[in-house]
Amino acid sequence: MKIGIADTTFARIDMGGIAIDEIRKHASVGLERYVVPGIKDLPVACKKLIEERGCDLVMALGMPGGAEKDKVCAHEASQGLILCQLMTNKHIIEVFVHEDEARNAKELAWLMEQRTREHAVNAVRLALRPKDLEKLAGTGQRQGFEDVGPARP
Repeated sequence: MKIGIADTTFARIDMGGIAIDEIRKHASVGLERYVVPGIKDLPVACKKLIEERGCDLVMALGMPGGAEKDKVCAHEASQGLILCQLMTNKHIIEVFVHEDEARNAKELAWLMEQRTREHAVNAVRLALRPKDLEKLAGTGQRQGFEDVGPARP
């Protein structure tokens, strides 16, 4: 089993390094990292990790800015990641933290790390222990901020 990590230089913290650290805490798997300038470069990076570097699953990590044009770019990148999943029949876990999700740089750094770590655990579950995800179905899980819980307790 090999998990790919695609991340960007645009992000304000090392999301890829955090993902690798967290995955290593939960599983003994191969890891392959590919760093690109920005989020619109992530779909190609993910496709290369799958097709050229033999990854079974990929995490796509990025931090879109807070401006309207950044939201458009994030949407375009998401579309590309979905298309890549369909073309390769492999999961790509998109981990985006929009710059305007946080009130300040300290909260942004915390959110980026927390969401990355929680999705790294999801990547391990999806790759190695999918039954663990079944147990969490419908429980209102959120990556980063607090879970909201089920609508029907």
